[in-house]
Amino acid sequence: MKLAGQSAIVTGGGRDIGLAVAKKLAAEGAAVAINYFSSGAGADAAVAEITGNGGKAFAMQGDLTKQGDVDALVGKTVADFGGINVLVNNAGGLVERKKIAEMSDDLWDTVMDLNLTSTFRMTRACLAHMTKGAIVNLASQAGRDGGGPGAVAYATSKGAVMTMTRGLAKELGPDIRVNALCPGMIDTDFHNVHTPDAGRRGFEANAPLKRQGHTDDTANLVLFLATNDSAFMTGTNIDINGGMLFS
Repeated sequence: MKLAGQSAIVTGGGRDIGLAVAKKLAAEGAAVAINYFSSGAGADAAVAEITGNGGKAFAMQGDLTKQGDVDALVGKTVADFGGINVLVNNAGGLVERKKIAEMSDDLWDTVMDLNLTSTFRMTRACLAHMTKGAIVNLASQAGRDGGGPGAVAYATSKGAVMTMTRGLAKELGPDIRVNALCPGMIDTDFHNVHTPDAGRRGFEANAPLKRQGHTDDTANLVLFLATNDSAFMTGTNIDINGGMLFS
């Protein structure tokens, strides 16, 4: 097992990509702390599955835009597992599609806090307990191409996560590697809510791989970046979009 004896935190781990990541890391031997905000049923089911297979895991509700919730999650992880080796900053969201001319200050701040500030706060809190390991951030294809209609705030926040990834790689090397994923159309509730079905069918027709991505596609890449299989990679923002955008 590639992560035997190690511990990991997965934020936003109650559904979709985060849920697949939590299960994947646990299957490779990691003890996993699963943060969730509203997807408690999925997080609890993942814990039951992981512990039922002989692994270690717990789920904890928390709003990672609040420092107290960040500190509680990190503190319990250290108390239960003895330290932190892998941090997966997956929590985030688009919130709603809104053009900049129509956007309130509150919505802008909410999107930035959810995607960018939560990543900063989780990273800062974990670094007090990480001497060696890997941080994997979830950015987005939107950070490369500006996103779809009404997604400027989201795209901006994810572009900032990409830049943070590069800067952290230089600041934290050689002992901690920092990389990010830039997912495109992955079959998740995110797109169920924010992307019309016609857009998804159009993607499938035009993508070189002729399908949407699966959450396991992203989880496999997170696993790669979290282990020594990617030992000479840091500061990268890796596209995973079925060939729809080349960078």
